[in-house]
Amino acid sequence: MSTQPVSRGPILPRPISRRQALAFSAAGLTALVGGCGVFPKVNEPIELYTLTPKSSFPENLPVVNWQLVVETPTAPAGTDTARIALSRTPFTLEYFAKVGWTDRAPEMVQTLLIESFESTGKIVGVGMESIGLRADYLLKTDLREFQALYEEGNDIPTVLVRVSALLIRMPARRIQASLAPEARVKAAGPGFTDVIAAFDEALGAVLRDIVAFTLTEGQKGFS
Repeated sequence: MSTQPVSRGPILPRPISRRQALAFSAAGLTALVGGCGVFPKVNEPIELYTLTPKSSFPENLPVVNWQLVVETPTAPAGTDTARIALSRTPFTLEYFAKVGWTDRAPEMVQTLLIESFESTGKIVGVGMESIGLRADYLLKTDLREFQALYEEGNDIPTVLVRVSALLIRMPARRIQASLAPEARVKAAGPGFTDVIAAFDEALGAVLRDIVAFTLTEGQKGFS
């Protein structure tokens, strides 16, 4: 049985789908833009920092048998972040590069405040809202200032921390007392570890004031 050659004619390109066409276009664009150095680099790792709770308080703090809920502090948008803030003028807010807090600043302050209360050994129960304490008092705070100030071109900053606090009697939600402590601490030098040490000292002074205020004023409501 003989076979006849089959005439195939010219070989034409196979049609491609719309999805393939888009993929080829995107690949070409990626190669072009990548070659021009426009795409950002892979995220560089940043160093994370935290601060410490306070453990030294006046010896005359009262021992209390009531329970306290510490709310997450409110804060301006520029402070409600894990970035570490700095200011060169009264009208600007910037952030240190390649470093950050281990948590958003208000949540970090809340945790440190609770741990500071616990370290006194003077209160029967303290915690955040989520643990379901039957609170006798609610501590509401506002983190108003939390930045390093580089004033008049000085390369050694002063750290400013200011927190307003309201002690609310529950369940009536009546204001028992209020306080707005502030601390300014000049860093020991221009190095970033000096800046973090100044943050720790300034926040520590504010935490100590709030803890002492809360225990003292709160106990007045039970005397």
